[in-house]
Amino acid sequence: MNIRLFIAIPAMNENDFIASTLRAIEQQQCPYPFTVFVCLNQPDIWWTDPEKEDICVRNQMLLRDLQNTKVFPVRVIDCCSRGKGWQGKHGGVGWARKTLWEHIAREATPEDIFVSMDADTTFSSSYFRTLGDFFVRDTSRNVLSVPYYHACTGKDSLDRAMLRYELYMRDFLHNLYNIHSPYAFTALGSAIAIRMRALQKIGGITPVKSGEDFYLLQKLRKMSFIHSYLPEYVLPATRFSDRVDFGTGPALIKGSRGQWHSYPIYHHSLFKSIADTYALLPKLYRENINTPFLDFLQKQSRKKHLWQLLRENVPDEKHFIHAFHENADGLRILQFVKQQHEILNFSDEKGLYDNSRLFLEKEMPSFFQGETPLENFTTEQLQILRNQWFLKEMKIRQTQDAAQTSA
Repeated sequence: MNIRLFIAIPAMNENDFIASTLRAIEQQQCPYPFTVFVCLNQPDIWWTDPEKEDICVRNQMLLRDLQNTKVFPVRVIDCCSRGKGWQGKHGGVGWARKTLWEHIAREATPEDIFVSMDADTTFSSSYFRTLGDFFVRDTSRNVLSVPYYHACTGKDSLDRAMLRYELYMRDFLHNLYNIHSPYAFTALGSAIAIRMRALQKIGGITPVKSGEDFYLLQKLRKMSFIHSYLPEYVLPATRFSDRVDFGTGPALIKGSRGQWHSYPIYHHSLFKSIADTYALLPKLYRENINTPFLDFLQKQSRKKHLWQLLRENVPDEKHFIHAFHENADGLRILQFVKQQHEILNFSDEKGLYDNSRLFLEKEMPSFFQGETPLENFTTEQLQILRNQWFLKEMKIRQTQDAAQTSA
């Protein structure tokens, strides 16, 4: 099969980081043709804001540099020059990714691959080739959530915040693995690859201001399985950033101040009601039952008698279960777990130690002695723990994808 890779990069004030990403692209040993699209963007009103003038100027400098790139094909979408920036409520990385999708869709075939990336991400010289091989080997594959790993910088406060944030993300994913959730994947805008036909089927990218990667994978999962294993991983930059409302950059800023309330280590017991509900779905198809998770979903729904409505609109139990998971998606799971966490108020230490004993006891039997406060962990200890979570996660990703391939 002949496919083409379309590399989609939103960029705003990325002069200090994008050079590393471009070097990584330049070093690709890839038999598949690829084209890089960069959407340089900012609100147009920033041209009249003295506090934003520097970003406007830097974007113009980067625009000229990118237009002069000769090593590999780069298409620059100018959403930063005067009169071309975002207007009104439009704006943010979501609109940049939507704009990239729209430009790429004009020339891509349904079998080509949309590679979502950020302007501060690096990867090995075989990354594009491995991505292409993944989709060529099996034409039924539509979506890949690529493994990720934030590299340490040597700046202790920054590294500690990054490692703590990764523990939050990887712990949450392991809890989803543990209950066999259909939504067990991590959404990072720098680590997603999608076959164009799948993007076309869902109508492209919804331009939410922040979290567009999360909502994109939610929509795609309701259409088909999301693969998550590749013997490669991307390395998003470890840095403080406030360009979006939530995500890695804002989380690191909050974390460096000790503000981890929004990113707790969720105790595995908080997911029990979800697992219990999954086991009762055949019964729910036949009759109304109650679990804390079902009660939560009913309250969140604006429809009365939600489960009866689902029963009346599906032909059998299999389709009912599918419809249930469309309602009980990753967003609802996160909302429910947050609610339960606030009620039960587990400490991060209890969540970390109990979950690690459950998920990593074989890998680290002597690591967890007592419940040392997280702030007392050395950076090296956090690094060791993060690495073990990462290695375990890679094994699970591989196992899950292998099971899906053989199904």
